[in-house]
Amino acid sequence: MQHHKYALTPPMGWNSWDCYGASVREDEVRGNAEYMAKHLKPYGWEYVVVDIQWYEPGAVSSRYRPFVPLEMDEYSRLIPAANRFPSAAGGKGFKPLADYVHSLGLKFGIHIMRGIPRQAVHANTKIKGTNARARDIAHTNSICPWNTDMYGVDPNKEGAQEYYNSLFELYAEWGVDYVKVDDIAASRLYGIHAEEIAMIRRAIDHCGRPMVLSLSPGPAPLEYADHLIRNANMWRMTDDFWDIWQLLYEMFERAERWAPYVGPGHWPDCDMLPLGHIGIRSVDGGASDRWTRFTKDEQVTMMTLWSIFRSPLMFGGELRDNDEWTLSLLTNEEVLAAHRHGSHPRMVYREDDRTVWTSDGPNGERYVALFNLRDEASEVSVTLEQLGLSGPVQIRDLWQRADLGSADRVISAELRPHASVFYRLT
Repeated sequence: MQHHKYALTPPMGWNSWDCYGASVREDEVRGNAEYMAKHLKPYGWEYVVVDIQWYEPGAVSSRYRPFVPLEMDEYSRLIPAANRFPSAAGGKGFKPLADYVHSLGLKFGIHIMRGIPRQAVHANTKIKGTNARARDIAHTNSICPWNTDMYGVDPNKEGAQEYYNSLFELYAEWGVDYVKVDDIAASRLYGIHAEEIAMIRRAIDHCGRPMVLSLSPGPAPLEYADHLIRNANMWRMTDDFWDIWQLLYEMFERAERWAPYVGPGHWPDCDMLPLGHIGIRSVDGGASDRWTRFTKDEQVTMMTLWSIFRSPLMFGGELRDNDEWTLSLLTNEEVLAAHRHGSHPRMVYREDDRTVWTSDGPNGERYVALFNLRDEASEVSVTLEQLGLSGPVQIRDLWQRADLGSADRVISAELRPHASVFYRLT
């Protein structure tokens, strides 16, 4: 599948949602891009993604303003609000911002909602490349329960594919490298929108520009795994993930179910990393402006699970406010090597909320993560036999960047509540 070569390793980047909700501005995007180029690019971080409602001039937080006028061109396509993205004025769209991100050696991404703007349907505006108009292709009973911007598109209607083609032609002109499509992998009202996913795949292929396709929110249905692999590069296994221990606890079971479908170009997605300074203009996750509520142990556990499972890594905080600790989580080459080059991630066992995961390294090494998901300190261990290995093995602690000696039979660690260790065995 052609599109799988656009994301041979799990995408890594920054997304504006966790800190700015729907209200991010151009100066904030540029500032985070500059930070990424300076501090994170050498470690493989590359995508700068503008999340939802960049076309809504009055957006103020993660609370959507229902039924407000949106910025739109004559062909029913939403365009950036120039009061928030000044370089988009005069019909330039996101091209100037994308050009700037590219000039830093990075890649540019946007979020869209599936479907066609309701205001286009009400005004019955034109669709590029067809005589059909907005009202002809809209599926007005197919709505998003949490956002009023769009109606679904009826894939059986003449002009429907042309509409999606015209969207991605526009994004290709802007220089978009990554598109996150929302209300599509799972919908609270209708489940998965499999036909719209296929239309979007065709539209990306038609536009001629490589773009990573990310689908959200989840939980995406496991029975559609083959359809998701055929059409997308990443898809959410979960609804929005926040800095709440219970959500992280539940991610282990989701990762276990989705692990067989992890592979080059197709990545089940644990969602963004709510680390550092988040909630600046967002009221999601049950709190507003804050530093992540995860303890340091929980932050390491999250990064370890995302890395050994090989989820995409999308940082959600305001990068420019990172302290040394937060930056250290994003710049550990040894952990990121396991994320980038590991393969066949799998759970070894889970018992009494002690769990062990492993993955294969490219040169015969083995990655092993021990997790204590309990609310009290506990020893977590695994035998070499359980890992299918024979001793002795040399143990390297990836987070501590320290050699721990060798083991003949058992690897174990005394772990604080919600803590973990991440080892490389040779």
